[in-house]
Amino acid sequence: MADVFRALDDRTRRLVLDELVARDGQTLFEICTTLVTRHGVSSTRQAISQHLAVLEDAGLVVTERRGRTKIHHFDGAPLATIAARWPTSREDTP
Repeated sequence: MADVFRALDDRTRRLVLDELVARDGQTLFEICTTLVTRHGVSSTRQAISQHLAVLEDAGLVVTERRGRTKIHHFDGAPLATIAARWPTSREDTP
């Protein structure tokens, strides 16, 4: 769970997740282009690749290979696990 919190502690990684939620199944090139055009994030492809690796290690991003292309997908399961840990209201507690 600490990996998830660490992954979410960076603005760029949160933007990457936002973009994958908006349109799942993007390549590194597509993610970089979107970050520049929509958010003004001018990080290098290598830097974005490193951010994606952190997100993947935390289980928030899963990848699939299509030939030489790597496609990135959002996985909300780790966030659901965190959300399930805390009740949303006093009525939810035993």
